[in-house]
Amino acid sequence: MKKTSIMIAGLTAGLLLAASGIAQAQKLTGAGATFPYPIYAKWFSEYSAAHPGVEINYQSIGSGGGIRQVTAGLVDFGATDGPMTDEQIASSKIKLVHIPTVLGAVVPIFNVSGVGDLKFSPDVLADIFLGKITTWNDGRIAKDNPGVNLPSETINVVHRSDGSGTSYIFTDYLSKVSKDWANGPGKGTALNWPKGIGGKGNEGVAGLVRQLPGAIGYVELIYAMQNHISFGAVKNPAGNWVKGSIAGVTEAASSVKQIPADYRVSITNAPGAQAYPISSFTWLLVPVKAQDAAKGKVIKDFLNWMLTAGENEVSALYYAPLPKELVAKEHVTVNNLQ
Repeated sequence: MKKTSIMIAGLTAGLLLAASGIAQAQKLTGAGATFPYPIYAKWFSEYSAAHPGVEINYQSIGSGGGIRQVTAGLVDFGATDGPMTDEQIASSKIKLVHIPTVLGAVVPIFNVSGVGDLKFSPDVLADIFLGKITTWNDGRIAKDNPGVNLPSETINVVHRSDGSGTSYIFTDYLSKVSKDWANGPGKGTALNWPKGIGGKGNEGVAGLVRQLPGAIGYVELIYAMQNHISFGAVKNPAGNWVKGSIAGVTEAASSVKQIPADYRVSITNAPGAQAYPISSFTWLLVPVKAQDAAKGKVIKDFLNWMLTAGENEVSALYYAPLPKELVAKEHVTVNNLQ
């Protein structure tokens, strides 16, 4: 009898351990923004390494694709640099919450013969992408760049071909600084570009600009840094020329005195002496109630890890960490997920 009890106890313990192992062994899928992909790839790899059995597969397909997949319930979470619209939220099959992850900068990259540094006034940048300024030695570009030997090279505009949060950030900015842009193409993750050729993802735009003489495009800061592509300074609302940087993005974020309850906020063209004007949050899109309880538990644990250990790593990849007050608010949101 005693021997039987011991065997039953041992079997019970074994089953509990096995169940625990099954609960921990989870494969999560996500899809969306390319803007934060470098830091997401690092985070997902590190978290999986520290949690045996957990695998997070993230497809960097652009914000538009991420929104479509997560709202249709095809992935466990999505990612976007452009917050979902009210219409997208209302039509989603799944109730989602925006979770800010990091802050970043979209920078104008260029490939101009003999030129390594340029300055762009807001109206000039808009008119280049509108196709109104077509050569690099145009008088308006020259006015902002005295002493720079600008060639008569044709400007080749490069934009995103896919639904893109990076495009949303860039066009949100252009819509604020140019009436012609606001009344024309407008802002969005996907729009009808007045001119240019499209590249898929930040990687595609960076690759085309690097290869194409006279090209100009826009990418998240790390893609310019990693590809050793020149990027320009942009005049901010204070009248200062500012290049994309962690400090400039942080100052832009500090201009927001009250973060909305749903975390959807724009910080482009923010005030501040050294605020970088094309800055933004980026978000994970997470179901309020997970379809799979075990996966939901892993997602909550990952998000809390991200907001603590993960945030300490972002600067090394040229992102800005979230403000501490915002992190505290997000922990509450995460812990209320079901």
